[in-house]
Amino acid sequence: MSPDGGANQDVERLGSLIRRLREDAGMSQGELAAAAERHQPRSHGGLDVGQISRWEREVRLIGPYWLPAMAEALGVPEERLRRARAASKAARRRVRGPQPTGVDAVLRDLLPPDEPLAAVETRAGARVGMRDADRILRRAHALRLADDLVAGGDLVDAAMQELNAARELFNASSHSEPVGRRLLVGIAELAQLAGWVASDVTNGPDVARVFRLGAAAAREAEDRPLLGQLLGSWAYFETNRGHHSLGRDLALRLGTESGPEAPPRARSLVADRTAWCSVRAGDVQTALRAVGESAEALAEHEPGDDADRHWLYWVGDDERRIMEARVYTVARRPLRAVPLLREVLADYPADHTRELALYYSWLATSLLDGGEPEEAAAAAGRTLELSASVPSARAAARSKAVLTALRPHAAVPEVAEVLAEWGPPVA
Repeated sequence: MSPDGGANQDVERLGSLIRRLREDAGMSQGELAAAAERHQPRSHGGLDVGQISRWEREVRLIGPYWLPAMAEALGVPEERLRRARAASKAARRRVRGPQPTGVDAVLRDLLPPDEPLAAVETRAGARVGMRDADRILRRAHALRLADDLVAGGDLVDAAMQELNAARELFNASSHSEPVGRRLLVGIAELAQLAGWVASDVTNGPDVARVFRLGAAAAREAEDRPLLGQLLGSWAYFETNRGHHSLGRDLALRLGTESGPEAPPRARSLVADRTAWCSVRAGDVQTALRAVGESAEALAEHEPGDDADRHWLYWVGDDERRIMEARVYTVARRPLRAVPLLREVLADYPADHTRELALYYSWLATSLLDGGEPEEAAAAAGRTLELSASVPSARAAARSKAVLTALRPHAAVPEVAEVLAEWGPPVA
């Protein structure tokens, strides 16, 4: 051990060791991913070139789930990889100061080439135009896309900075009424994003306050579909933190607040929020009815009918089926939930780590309800492996829930193995 308590500094770090062993064996990253999957009997897919690249660059470290399979694929003792992993962790601890999160790099890829990374600056008393308002909306969408790749713990500061800058610009500048309305839309979109991101952080900003701010801006801008999105996000947040009555009350207002002019994908999203908040409050019939309404609304969607509402970009059949499966899971209907989850997970983007962790957690829960603890252990292992690599309060909460659900099945060898790797000893 080194004086600072870490592994011996002479041990080769994990990323460079994996790359060197792979190259010595004449394997591509894709071939290594395929070989590791062959040695992981619990794998349901998902290991790809991107994940191998992240491990080699030490963007993430291999967790207990994949470590044995990687050792087999590389033809080395597992202990050698464990020593290298310890060396990498020790090296990370020795680095002083804030660690780079990769947010700037993600935004640089998502923003136009000439767009500065800094938030829009306040110019007290200055006249601002539609160009400034449109820039705020572009940045809101870039952050929204970044949320697919970067978890809340890494993104919350940037989101709150953008929201505060947009508010200051609106309050300190002069502008025409149309520009002011556009600025309010930007504030509302940023508030929805910031609240959503903050809900993925432990001890972060006051999420409900952020959503209320966004709802007020959307209402003042007279953008009713966006108001529905803010209230739906708020309802979802309250439901997920155990305030089921408040969440359901908010959700049941959504259809009226969104207005009849809401485009099909906005109506589908309202129905999804209503379904989730209702089933968590114990109202299964309302939830199932809303699931059907979501599918009907989405079927009406035509390309271009909501082109000016970029916040709907992610609403599609895969996400709708995920919500449907989650409703079935909470309603204890695994025969309906499991096929939906497996179908979506088969083709889900491998770099959406947090979402994959969450969706595998619902699959694990449904499989337990369906009397398949061995399969549930495999899905739980994926959840825990993925959750360990992202700073996400939602993923951490679902990991805890999955471990709790597994413990009554500790006599099953596959479950016992997962609990031994990831959970405290079972009493």
